[in-house]
Amino acid sequence: MPMRNGTSDSRRLAGRRWLFLGIGVAMVAAMFALPRIPQDPGYHNFADTRPWLGIPNFLDVASNLPFLVVGLLGLRFMARERTAGGSGAFLTPGERQPYWVLFFGVALTGIGSVYYHWSPDNATLFWDRLPMTIAFMALLSGIIAERVNLALGRYLLGPLVILGVLSTLYWHFGEQRGVGDLRPYALVQFGSLVAIPLMALLFPPRYSGTADLFVAIGWYALAKVFEHFDHEIFAVVGISGHTLKHLASGAGAWWILRMLERRRPLP
Repeated sequence: MPMRNGTSDSRRLAGRRWLFLGIGVAMVAAMFALPRIPQDPGYHNFADTRPWLGIPNFLDVASNLPFLVVGLLGLRFMARERTAGGSGAFLTPGERQPYWVLFFGVALTGIGSVYYHWSPDNATLFWDRLPMTIAFMALLSGIIAERVNLALGRYLLGPLVILGVLSTLYWHFGEQRGVGDLRPYALVQFGSLVAIPLMALLFPPRYSGTADLFVAIGWYALAKVFEHFDHEIFAVVGISGHTLKHLASGAGAWWILRMLERRRPLP
């Protein structure tokens, strides 16, 4: 009887892996079935352009500080966790690698986004988006390692990060030639937001803290709402939606760190 149950579980897991792969292929196909998506020239027209202390667009610039803080705190946690010989956040050393890259990307996002919001245009926007793709792809790799297959997640870390970087380069150089296309970048960003919760639903966890993962994703979803209603929120509360977007995204990154600090291996 135990052998039969084990075989049944293996088949279900294999079926879920094929389902996940099929959904991923469908997402890629659907994205590239769409027409080219150029950068909206009005994207840089943010609601709050008030300067302060000689800093242009002060609140949109200053609200990036949480990214840098969370990124540095995350790197410190990773260093302490490794030095202490493990706190329960990782069962194997290989699982740490994506989170090193993740927090490095989060810290760089704080720097890149400050650079962009100091003088918003397509050229500076590239440096805002580049580190974000690194963070997204690193987190995706980490969840694959923890949920789907450890070796696969470790193997995909480098290729996924490279794909993320290439998606921004493709858009950036395309814009310079007048044929910019955001489809690969959108796939990296929104594809990750679909793939990560899908893995959490389809595959068994190795650690506690699944709810924290969904909370982090919820913070980022809220950030996209704030971004969309940038001008409307500014007109009502005097703080722009884009400023709140940065704070909500920073909260999402912090929640990932919180998840790692609190989680423990499951039986």
